[in-house]
Amino acid sequence: MATRPVLAITMGDPAGIGAEVTAKALAERYIYEKCRPVVVGSVATMQAAVRLAESKAAVRKIQIAEDARGSYGTIDVMEVDGVSTAAIAIGKNSPEAGKASVAWVLRAGEMATGTKIAAIVTAPINKESCKMAGYKDIGHMEIFQRQTGATEVATMLMADTLRVVHMTTHKSLRKACDYVTKDNVLSKIRLTHDNFKRWGFPSPRIGVAALNPHASDGGLIGSEEGEHIAPAVEAARAAGINAIGPVPADTVFNQAINGKYDVALAMYHDQGHIAIKVHNWAKSVSVNLGLPFIRTSVDHGTAFDIAGKGVADHQSMLEAIVVAVDLASESKLR
Repeated sequence: MATRPVLAITMGDPAGIGAEVTAKALAERYIYEKCRPVVVGSVATMQAAVRLAESKAAVRKIQIAEDARGSYGTIDVMEVDGVSTAAIAIGKNSPEAGKASVAWVLRAGEMATGTKIAAIVTAPINKESCKMAGYKDIGHMEIFQRQTGATEVATMLMADTLRVVHMTTHKSLRKACDYVTKDNVLSKIRLTHDNFKRWGFPSPRIGVAALNPHASDGGLIGSEEGEHIAPAVEAARAAGINAIGPVPADTVFNQAINGKYDVALAMYHDQGHIAIKVHNWAKSVSVNLGLPFIRTSVDHGTAFDIAGKGVADHQSMLEAIVVAVDLASESKLR
């Protein structure tokens, strides 16, 4: 049991459902058979979430990750000095909630960079609350990228056999289209290839999505495929990377589900997110590529509309924990 990896689970926005889905996930005995979880957040908020989830777990405050017992029935929680959730209202944006959210994320990043933990699993933060607290970074990946100085990062969503890396995430559609250049596409193909090699795929098959309908029909519907995406794929193949494309976006994801590709590269946020969430939203998980540590996340938001009601589904949190354990162990990516 001593070899179980220690995972940091950040609580997310304390006004949302992050603590609830965490409490529900940690009520599953098999999670403790796989790892020793440490919640980075608030003891008081976690105690409230345990009651909301109708769990019998005890909440124990610890000072350092090495103190994590990993005992089923006990939730170990690390707090951050100077952060209080006492005045935070459930289901409402506030600078206090944004400050707490980011403080917990940064503490987890410090722990992972210092090799105190094997991986980070994140519950959702609220971008508006973070902005109210004065933070300019849009999401977890951007916060971790700034903290670690990582130069090339990407978000991958996965659900069952469908895995989708995204060229961009938090950009407007207009800006995301401008980002589709040969250099950028090739860089993301290389990043995807390198990560999948590390995750146990000897020659990862990468299906590269087109940007325009019908992969532009030979240039009749846009020029990005011929000018940027196809040349990037050709350059990748010349470097020994098993990239295929551009493949029409209405085809590539179905082909990936059926096993033709190990992963698909989407050209912008909704192109990939819609495919994943239609396929199996409940089990979808986010994984970051390019950070110096493993980070997985639930694939949903803070859900202020149902926060505090005890009805949040914790399936995505369970999947995020299991994937983090896989990546931190010999089993690698499922």
